[in-house]
Amino acid sequence: MHRSRSLRTAAWPRLTRRGGALLVVGVVLLAVSLWFDLRDVMLLAFVGIAMPGVAALFVALRKPRLGVTRRFSPPVVAAGTSTRVAIAVRNRSRRTLDGAHWRDHAPEGIDTPPEAVLPTLGPYESVLPSGDDTVRLEYRMRMPRRGVFGVGPMRIGVADPFGLARIDRDAGPRHELVVTPRVTPLERALGSAASVDGVLHGLQRRAHPNSDELIAREYRYGDPLRRVNWPATARRGELMVREEEQRGDPEVRILLDTTLSGRARAGGQRLEWADRVHLGFELGVEVAASIGVHLLERGFRVRCDPLGDPGRGGVAEGSPGTYRLPGGDGLLLEDLARLDPPVGGERSGDAAPGEGGRAEGRPARGGRPAAGLGRGEVRAREARMPGFAVLVEPDEHDAATLVSLRPVFEPAVAFVGEGVAVRVVDALEAADWRVVRVRRAAAIGDAWAGIAERPNDAS
Repeated sequence: MHRSRSLRTAAWPRLTRRGGALLVVGVVLLAVSLWFDLRDVMLLAFVGIAMPGVAALFVALRKPRLGVTRRFSPPVVAAGTSTRVAIAVRNRSRRTLDGAHWRDHAPEGIDTPPEAVLPTLGPYESVLPSGDDTVRLEYRMRMPRRGVFGVGPMRIGVADPFGLARIDRDAGPRHELVVTPRVTPLERALGSAASVDGVLHGLQRRAHPNSDELIAREYRYGDPLRRVNWPATARRGELMVREEEQRGDPEVRILLDTTLSGRARAGGQRLEWADRVHLGFELGVEVAASIGVHLLERGFRVRCDPLGDPGRGGVAEGSPGTYRLPGGDGLLLEDLARLDPPVGGERSGDAAPGEGGRAEGRPARGGRPAAGLGRGEVRAREARMPGFAVLVEPDEHDAATLVSLRPVFEPAVAFVGEGVAVRVVDALEAADWRVVRVRRAAAIGDAWAGIAERPNDAS
């Protein structure tokens, strides 16, 4: 976790309702005393005016020193679930802190508990600590959407003994909480199971044409149970798995539309579709997460690339791009959680309007892949892998990229959202891509099952 920091000023002192009322009464009494020449009342007026000012100066000079640590349990949560937040607040001052209020800060749209009284903190104990200088707070926080959120710092409200003035200060650092996208369980027996299994068998035979499928080895931690060789297990009396499947290491590829380059401009003006595009992008991330986790559980090595630059190697900055079990499912979900939603229609790296340039890695309009995809064409002659494209709002260049990659994939399935243009869908279907519509998160399972309705024929 992050190291604790000292308390830092967040705002200027302000008067409470009691302090404001006393100030108004003092001003009224001063006016009355001056009008009627009442010297005794003038003394009360000065007291009423001075006390709020003294209280504001008191809270401004009273600077408690607090150390705040925050822990999440679990530290990585799925969207729509909650995490337990445990906070330890320690007084680092030699003076007792009492009468303060606290509230945790969170991004907009995430609810935290309302402001509450902070239990009394005793003076700092450096020798033989008894815990009187530390208080532990706890609450649950529900995370409605995926992303990486900064929780904190804690807002501490300190008032004077008479409650006339108050100042709010920030204590402690901001801690990072990773919220992964929702994962929809997909049926093993449905969808592209037959096609994928066929590709798996073909990859194994190409990698080891002379291997004996009955060769088995002892079970190791992390081996999928589907690889258990039951006849060999019965003979040896211990779990045995098929060795050649482990060596085959089949790969599947997922292409995710991360730029929404199809966000159109009408008459030179960008269309204001922010809310719908945001929802469509989050749906696309959920589709990619569900497919990736499902295939990882089946023993595949999953590669997840951005559609705009399929040779780059990872959807999120710094992500490995390729995942495998054990542990690959968690890494994939965390990388998708760190994926920032696009804010514009342009790709990063595109040429500016009027320069006549073309971004490196983008396919030409003729449909030929960019230079970085040459290895994919060579591999297509040797073995074809399953390919899944998740499209939110692609443009014609993205469609050309998918058309050029069609010889590499078998089966080739494109999950398209509502923002995908009809011309893009027609181009994909003409290139023998299997196009499946996904309109909401609840339909991801049905969309996966819908692949079985018309599986692609092996070429």
